[in-house]
Amino acid sequence: MSVLRIAPRTAVVLALASTAALATFTWPFFIPAHPESTARTGEAPLVFLVMLPVLVALVLAELSSGGIDSKALAMLGVLAAVNAALRPLGAGTAGIETVFFLLVLAGRVFGPGFGFLLGSTSLFASALLTAGVGPWLPFQMLCASWVGLGAGLLPARLRGRTEVAVLAGYGAFAAYGYGLLMNLWFWPFSLGADTQLSYVAGAPVLDNLHRFAVFTAVTSTFGWDTGRAITTAVAIVLAGPAVLAALRRAARRAAFDAPVTFAAPAPQPALSAATPVPGAPVAASGDVTGPAVGVAPSARRGLDEQSATAEEGGQGGGSHQAPQRPAD
Repeated sequence: MSVLRIAPRTAVVLALASTAALATFTWPFFIPAHPESTARTGEAPLVFLVMLPVLVALVLAELSSGGIDSKALAMLGVLAAVNAALRPLGAGTAGIETVFFLLVLAGRVFGPGFGFLLGSTSLFASALLTAGVGPWLPFQMLCASWVGLGAGLLPARLRGRTEVAVLAGYGAFAAYGYGLLMNLWFWPFSLGADTQLSYVAGAPVLDNLHRFAVFTAVTSTFGWDTGRAITTAVAIVLAGPAVLAALRRAARRAAFDAPVTFAAPAPQPALSAATPVPGAPVAASGDVTGPAVGVAPSARRGLDEQSATAEEGGQGGGSHQAPQRPAD
């Protein structure tokens, strides 16, 4: 179960963003494209400029709905930095990628909106760290965002070994999906029109899909994508239980999902006649100058008589002089 629940407003933003992002990958199937190697170069800045407002809108939607607060944003920054530091350890050599297992686990714990944001920020930060900025970066950010989004949408009741097994399977599936979409990013513009695997502008959708499926299977599915899938699944199986426990413990201590409530102050009990008021003078046993609070009338008359007797005795005792001893 994810700690941060997705709000309806966030779901709408994610759906619109995912639909628009998917269109940036699939439009050559429906609109004839010119198979030029530089076609995506001019498109990438536009995609990046469109992504930034979408990410800002997603953050604002999460903040306004209570899905993400300042503590969750701090956690997002920490995990994005950790992912950026992990990516150079694999650097994509033979398909080995160390960035996806933490993305899957964090999306599982903190929810789909958090996973979507973590995917984009992780890939952007790692690109700056590894000098991987290029026309492919916006599309990598979109694909990684979908990986984190899908992890947050997995069934919530899974726990223990079943949860780890499902996450490992999803990590392998997401690794293949990531490679598939990244192939689709450049395939229509990379091979020209002279091969059996090339994109054919204006051809039926099924024909181009068949060509693309063969191209993906030959070039990446049994190589780079399989290495990425194995790396992600093995990392989740080995480190998944410990990382899940650590992330959930951090979420509990930070109380990400604790609702903020404002309660009215408790009413004060009413004061009775026999209850002394704090700060008011309290009458001592021999002092009747203050009001006798809570004293019965008969007892008050007795106290008045004792006070009068004490005053007379004091005055009389002061007027008489002690008898002197007669002289011998």
